[in-house]
Amino acid sequence: QLQLVESGGGVVQPGGSLRLSCTASGSALDIYAVAWFRQGPGKEREGISCISASGLSTNYKLTVSGRFTISRDNSKNTVTLQMTSLKPEDTAVYFCAASPHFYALRDMEPAEFDFWGLGTQVIVSS
Repeated sequence: QLQLVESGGGVVQPGGSLRLSCTASGSALDIYAVAWFRQGPGKEREGISCISASGLSTNYKLTVSGRFTISRDNSKNTVTLQMTSLKPEDTAVYFCAASPHFYALRDMEPAEFDFWGLGTQVIVSS
């Protein structure tokens, strides 16, 4: 059974950067597409980025495109989300999730992902 653990969250000032990691255990991650979702205070969970199992395909929500970069190292069973130019509206709990299928952003619904981590909190505040 695949298990996912997120790390790297914290408190950062606007304009700052954070690097989130999603580390898998229990199964190889290289057969799964991995997505990052986030859920802000009082908001629904939204998908913000996805990477295919091979790492050759990625997609990004428009609000994070150009600021966030998703990558993976299958030899380390890890997917990373590098976040730069952070804004207060990026404040949320960030989750990674895995699915056998790579989804276009418009189809990236939480119900399509079989495995989830518990999340890591990101707070962007001055």
